[in-house]
Amino acid sequence: MTAMPESETTCVVVGGGQAAAWIARTLRTEGFAGRLVLIGEERHWPYERPALSKEFLQGTGSAEAITLLTPTLAGEARIECWLGQRVVTVDREARIVTTADGRSVAYDTLFLATGGRARRIAGLETLPADRIHTLRTLADSERLRSALSGAKRLLVLGGGWIGLEVAATARALGVGVTVVEAAPRLCARTMPPVVSDWLHALHASHGVRMVTGAGIAGVTGTADGVAVTLADGDRLEADHLLLGIGIEPEVGLAAAMGLALDDGIVVDAQGRTSDPRIFAAGDVARHPNAFAGESLRLESWANAQNQAIVAARAALGGTGVYADIPWFWSDQYGVNVQMLGLPGLGTRAVARGKPEAGSGCWLMLDQAGIVTGAVAVNAARDLRVLRKMLEDGRAPLPDGWADTATPVQRLPNRANVTTE
Repeated sequence: MTAMPESETTCVVVGGGQAAAWIARTLRTEGFAGRLVLIGEERHWPYERPALSKEFLQGTGSAEAITLLTPTLAGEARIECWLGQRVVTVDREARIVTTADGRSVAYDTLFLATGGRARRIAGLETLPADRIHTLRTLADSERLRSALSGAKRLLVLGGGWIGLEVAATARALGVGVTVVEAAPRLCARTMPPVVSDWLHALHASHGVRMVTGAGIAGVTGTADGVAVTLADGDRLEADHLLLGIGIEPEVGLAAAMGLALDDGIVVDAQGRTSDPRIFAAGDVARHPNAFAGESLRLESWANAQNQAIVAARAALGGTGVYADIPWFWSDQYGVNVQMLGLPGLGTRAVARGKPEAGSGCWLMLDQAGIVTGAVAVNAARDLRVLRKMLEDGRAPLPDGWADTATPVQRLPNRANVTTE
């Protein structure tokens, strides 16, 4: 079969976030000359999400500062952007994408960057809609920012990263905050106890009331807000309630198409799904991760960008694979926190400096002495060096990690693998 000239082929990107924007941009910078259509459900131009819980929410950032694909850039790159359009069907046999308003486009290669939706809890449908918030989109952040401007008290359900970042921002705005976490400690799914304890103390020191190990018995409306009754009978009242209990991958379209799923769309190391003409990237994609030794679905800024770039290049014939070590960052109360690898899997923490006092890095090791990851507090430079070492298959010796007089790159090291 004679291959169709690239200039006559069409690539379609479903999604309007960071991964979608980087797929489209990369296709063009890597030389794709055919038709390129990006279909986003939001009416906003593709943007980055980290600032939604920080600068943008506080009012010190702007939509322009986080926009990845502007009308001008899209025009120059010949990227057709169908914004405010929801894809309802994909005919894999005919290779046709159709939106809710009946608009359709045929594709040669399809990219799914559908991200995720904020997880909700049942029973809130009858409560005042203006008092219940999630934070996933720019519109969500705008709505919450407006609410906080006149609020005295905010109740956050969920002691994960989004909940904690919003709590920090709300405190900066002078709003009283209570955080309720069902698990015994904060960020228990991804962080070791030493980091959970530090986060707890950090927020408490800024006046946040922390309630952990608490189940929710019910949520009701009040005359001027909402009230949450805990399983132990305690009642908490606030002007507004934020649900910060994570996201669910947006796999409805992929499921209807019959693609392989496993808490996300299953992809290979290049982002290719079970259909070789379809790629997926970002929060929705579960990919093989060499560092973890298993497949992961990551929800992070770095993953959305870098996995998208690999997928776009692979669709054009590139041979590179996505093999990044997981990396995530958060800013709270002027403190920069960065996580590398999978620190939550560690059972032993070795401190370099004094991270609990605001400057240093915890190195996490498993029972076999293998480095599983690290958490840096205002110590980004040390983490960058550690990342390069782990990428090379090396790790500093635990006994030397605490030696702050010696730069990380000069510390004694060994192969970061289990030896028989």
